[in-house]
Amino acid sequence: MIITRNKNVLSLLASIVLLSSTLCAKNNENIVDSIMKLRGDVEALYSKIDENKEQYKSQMKSLAMQRADNEAQINRKETALQLSLSEVERLKENISSISTKNESLKPMLMVALERLRTMIKEGIPFKTEERLSEVEKIKTQLNDAVITQEKALSLVWALYDDTLRLTKEIGLFKQEIEVEGERKMAQIAKLGSVMLFFATPDDKVGYMEKKEGQYHTKIITDEANKAEIVALFDALQKQIRTGYFTLPNALVLMEK
Repeated sequence: MIITRNKNVLSLLASIVLLSSTLCAKNNENIVDSIMKLRGDVEALYSKIDENKEQYKSQMKSLAMQRADNEAQINRKETALQLSLSEVERLKENISSISTKNESLKPMLMVALERLRTMIKEGIPFKTEERLSEVEKIKTQLNDAVITQEKALSLVWALYDDTLRLTKEIGLFKQEIEVEGERKMAQIAKLGSVMLFFATPDDKVGYMEKKEGQYHTKIITDEANKAEIVALFDALQKQIRTGYFTLPNALVLMEK
């Protein structure tokens, strides 16, 4: 009886030892698997770090090349700018040396420009701002010695010639005018330097009249007169510049 009990105890102890061994083996396997996984993760991180280092190096190299290229372009631009400034100074010196030979031209040119300015302001109000701007441009260039007096003389002559041409020119144009206190882009029918009719996009027609030395737009409401102006615009649109036309009294040289 005692022997049987001892056998049972030994058997139980053996089972416990075997179970413990099995559990230890499984725990060891799990630990090894965990270690292997961690090692794999660490190696993957190291690989990622190496890739990032290479990308960073490539980016830094590319940025360095771009910076060098930008600096080279800036240097070229600065050099070109200095050369241009030097050339401008040289031209000014040449202009100044040439102009000293004809000092008497400048006063005459200034008088001619001022007279032309008066003619434009008092004449038919056709592209007045642009023409006055050209006069002021020549005066400024002449005063600043940007152009020679000989060049200024040819430009002044061209402006006088253009003014003379306008006295004979008949045609359709576009320019901004003031109608009822509002600036509008209108179609202009210019008959030399004596009549200037207009038609606005909102179907208002009329002509320029001069009162007390100032030009104003006069809107035509009479249907018969409106039809006459519309007929003039139609004829000019068809390139018909000669013939018999009945028109309202729109002589801009007349004071009313």
